[in-house]
Amino acid sequence: MKQLTKAEEEVMQLLWIAQKANVATLIEQMPAPKPAYNTISTIIRILENKGFVGHEKEGRGYLYYPLVTKEVYSNDSMHKMMDNYFNGSFKSMVSFFVKKNDVGVQDLEAILKEINKNE
Repeated sequence: MKQLTKAEEEVMQLLWIAQKANVATLIEQMPAPKPAYNTISTIIRILENKGFVGHEKEGRGYLYYPLVTKEVYSNDSMHKMMDNYFNGSFKSMVSFFVKKNDVGVQDLEAILKEINKNE
């Protein structure tokens, strides 16, 4: 799966929330300063070409919707990060976050509960 740029990911975040939206609606949801209509329209076309977004006709315009779920994209992104920065080792990744971000015992216990629940 292709990685998204920051701008593409911002649009996808809005589409994952809305499920279906036109360009104007997406722009309304963005913080100021609002991007130009053509900018978001171009990003949407790029996302369609990458296979992340589909569209359907609505009146004179289009409604856009995600073809890739947030969960699938998040999972793929995390695996790529783990492979690229931690040699594919979940243990190394967790160790890094424990050392650098002061992950507490409660957080680690919650992670262990989730792991045990999924076994």
